[in-house]
Amino acid sequence: MWFYNFGLRLYAWIIRLASARHRKARLWTEGRKDLFRRMREAIDPAARIVWIHVASLGEFEQGRPIIERIRKEHPEFKILLTFFSPSGYEIRKDYKGVDYIFYLPLDTPRNARRFLDAARPEIAIFVKYEFWLNLLRELRRRKVRTYIVSAIFRRNSVFFRPYGGLWRQALESFDTLFVQNEESKTLLAELGFDNVLVAGDTRFDRVAEIARAAKHVDIVERFKGDRRLFVAGSTWGPDEELLIRLMNENPEVKFLIAPHEMDEARIERLLSQTKGGALRFTQCTPRTSYGTRQLLILDTVGLLASVYGYAAWSYIGGGFGVGIHNTLEAATFGLPVAFGPNYKKFKEARDLVTLGAARPVTDYEALRTWFIPLRDNEEFLLKTSRIAKDYTMRHQGATGIIVKTIFH
Repeated sequence: MWFYNFGLRLYAWIIRLASARHRKARLWTEGRKDLFRRMREAIDPAARIVWIHVASLGEFEQGRPIIERIRKEHPEFKILLTFFSPSGYEIRKDYKGVDYIFYLPLDTPRNARRFLDAARPEIAIFVKYEFWLNLLRELRRRKVRTYIVSAIFRRNSVFFRPYGGLWRQALESFDTLFVQNEESKTLLAELGFDNVLVAGDTRFDRVAEIARAAKHVDIVERFKGDRRLFVAGSTWGPDEELLIRLMNENPEVKFLIAPHEMDEARIERLLSQTKGGALRFTQCTPRTSYGTRQLLILDTVGLLASVYGYAAWSYIGGGFGVGIHNTLEAATFGLPVAFGPNYKKFKEARDLVTLGAARPVTDYEALRTWFIPLRDNEEFLLKTSRIAKDYTMRHQGATGIIVKTIFH
C-alpha cells in the first residue's frame, strides 16, 4: 500500500510542477484548493447523500442515466457528483441534474477520511473503472453501501495478476458489481466474487435519450439541403487526411466534420483543402448562403449527438491514436460507422463490426471500399442502418436494473 500512496504523491507533485505551463494541470490543482472547506459549507448536514464518482466526461455520460433516474424516482436523496479530470469537471461543473459537484481529492488515507467526513454518503456509486484504494477501504470501514456500475473486466487487467492482491481486496468494498457482460462475471467468479450482476452498459440508455431529445439544428439542416450528409465526429489529424480525400472524390455528398480539438491549424487545413468549399459552424448566420459548399466544420461543442440525426453515414475519430471515441451516438440513429484500426478495447465497436454495421479502416482505400457500396446501393444502406439501430435498442435497460437493485 505504501507504494500506491507514494505513487499518488509523486503524481500530485508532477501535476503541480506542470501547472505553471499546462492549463489542465493548473485546473486539476486549483480545483482542489480548499476542497473540504467548500464541501462542508455547501453540503446540507441533514441531507441523505448519494455520491456518484466519474473519471471524466465519458464516464459522466455513462453515469448520467443513473443520476437522472435517481433524481426522478428517489427525490429523498441529494446527489453529490465528483470528477477526477478537469476535462469532465470544467465542462459539467454547472450541470443542474445534481445538488453538489466537486473534484475528487487525491486518494491519500487522510484525504479519504476528510472527504467522507464532509460528504457523509449513504450510498456510493463508482462508474466503470474507478478503483481508489484508500477511499474504498474507508467506505468499507464505515459500512457505506458501495457499488460499481457498467464495469468491464479483462483477463489482462491488474486484478488477475500475481501482484494484484491490493486491487482484488478493493473489490471486496462493493456490495454489488454491475458489469457489462458475462465474460466479466466469469472472470470475477474465478476470484471468488458472486455479488456480480450482468446489467449491461448504461451508455445505451444515454444515447437513446439523446436521440429522443435531439435538437433541431437549423444551420445543419440548411447546409444539408436536399443532399445526403456524411458526419465525422471527434476526428484527429490522421482521420482528417482520409476524410479530405473522400470529400474531394465525392462532390455530390455534403460532409460535416467535428474535430476532437478545435486546433486552428487543423481547421484552416480543412478549409483550404476541401475542393468543394468549406465554412465554420460558428461563422454561420440565418443569412448565410451555403450553395454548393461541401464541408461544414462543427467548431463548437454540445451539438454533435444531435447532428448525427441528419446523416446517412458516419465516421468516428481516434482510431489511429489511443482509441476510437463514442460510436453509439451515431449507431443509435441507425448510421453505418467507420473508424480507424484501434477499436478492439470497445465492446460495442467489436459488436458492430461483427454484425456488419461498422468497418475498421487502415487506409484511404479501405475507407473508400466501405463507403462506395453504402453510397450507391440504397437497399444495402437501409439494411446496414437497421442493424445498427436494432443493436442499440436491444441493449437498453441497464439503468433500470441498477437503480432498482440499489434502491430495492
